[in-house]
Amino acid sequence: MIDHVTIAVSDVELSRKFYETAFRPLGYKLSFGEKGVMWAFDLGKGFLFEIRRSQTKEKLTSVHVAFRTESQLTVQAFYQAALDAGAKDNGAPGPRPHYTENYYACFVHDPDGHNIEAVFDTWKS
Repeated sequence: MIDHVTIAVSDVELSRKFYETAFRPLGYKLSFGEKGVMWAFDLGKGFLFEIRRSQTKEKLTSVHVAFRTESQLTVQAFYQAALDAGAKDNGAPGPRPHYTENYYACFVHDPDGHNIEAVFDTWKS
């Protein structure tokens, strides 16, 4: 079981605002942090998603994180909230049968180009 995931971002406060907005449809909330340094979002069951300021000479490496949702409607709501928060489209909500028969997902790039996915898959429910 994973306890937390931390990704580096170039602007902590911009990313905090982005994730606060994008996570609303998923019910994820800001938990704790330090302005300009890092923020942690409570994803439930003790799991945290954290963003932290990249180190001075650190090159940001794009990551892919997929967040499981409860329905196709939640995937759609996440997608719209993320776009409203400034995300770039990387795949509109829809079926992805090449993953699994009932895979329904969307993909967006956050302010640093990280590939963020929301997915509903009845196989995993």
